[in-house]
Amino acid sequence: MRRNLYSKDIMLVLAATFFYMASPMLVTPLITGFTESIGASAALMGLVGGLMNLVSLFCRPIAGNLADRISKYKLSFIGAVFMTAACVGYIFAPNEVVVIIARIINGFGFACCSVCMATWMSNMLPKEKIGSGMGVYGTMNALAMAVAPAIGVSAYQAFGYRVSFVIALVFSLAIIVVIQFTGDKGEPETENADAGENGSDAGDAAGRQRRKLELIDVKVIPIALIIMLFAIPYCATQSFLVTYAEVRGLHVSVSLFFPAYAAVLIVLRLSLRNLFDKLPFRIFLLSSALSELLAILLLTIMKNNAVMLLASCFLAGGYGIMSSVCQSTAILLAGREKRGLANSTYYIGLDLGMTLGPMIGGALYGWLDIGWFYPVLMVTMPLAGVVYIVAGRRMRKK
Repeated sequence: MRRNLYSKDIMLVLAATFFYMASPMLVTPLITGFTESIGASAALMGLVGGLMNLVSLFCRPIAGNLADRISKYKLSFIGAVFMTAACVGYIFAPNEVVVIIARIINGFGFACCSVCMATWMSNMLPKEKIGSGMGVYGTMNALAMAVAPAIGVSAYQAFGYRVSFVIALVFSLAIIVVIQFTGDKGEPETENADAGENGSDAGDAAGRQRRKLELIDVKVIPIALIIMLFAIPYCATQSFLVTYAEVRGLHVSVSLFFPAYAAVLIVLRLSLRNLFDKLPFRIFLLSSALSELLAILLLTIMKNNAVMLLASCFLAGGYGIMSSVCQSTAILLAGREKRGLANSTYYIGLDLGMTLGPMIGGALYGWLDIGWFYPVLMVTMPLAGVVYIVAGRRMRKK
């Protein structure tokens, strides 16, 4: 079963992955407007919009340690229950205080599910299939990120905010239902497994190390920094592309950018899935950095939809591809018994990028001429190369 990339358990985890990502992604484009509709100020709207990711950032070390200590089924179930409770809070929220509490609950549930699902999936894969398997896993995330916001916005336009949140609730409940049918419950790796692989002394040492509470995996920090740097231009674009186009007076259909990005990303991940296990990390880093630089350059000179859509394609080849490559590399660097902690460290970098991207974008928008918005963001790609060079031989060998 563990050698089959399309086993029943893997397909069930992939389905649960789609649902755990779809639920918050459906809510994200609506929650700030909903909060305003029940009386929140502009400042509070911004807080509510970023609160889930902020909570996730601080909860991921806890979730990472739990993923290495209890079964992945149990942790996924806990996360799904929290996400379900958050959706109930959105549906019945009478004021902004309840929405804030629901966002905090959602952040914890999202941290549990994101770390746990990735670890659960990776543990079902043989080492030589980590790259391709996690590429398929990333494809499910990309599909949810493309489909869920469209469903949420359409439901909101037809029926209102609370009906949209009911759909998010259904997605969260679907996680609970789907994982009931898994045969592999993702039990934590035992000390005996380590001992059998490395000798009894090494196994005991690994067991003692695993019992310590660790907030991050030091070996994965360079990977977390690299994905953070790739995420900053993407998240700045996500937050400011509409404003950027309006200020520059561009006649482009911004609504097409991210669906095109998601479609190209799905094609790329499926097409390249076998290469994820064959090519070294530096090849992906170099090609993706060049791709993201081209995307930023095209956004700088953008005048029409054709250039904008081409930029979305190159951004998919940059941030979109590196998100899968960095996650699989983090898993390999950490070792089997610490994959939960590796995933949480990776997601900390991703959360930092998702937080810093809009913040840096806001600073650039407020302090510089709009024409410098994207050229300044180009500095992130050389910095990613610097991190890789400084990280040392161990990471490059892996």
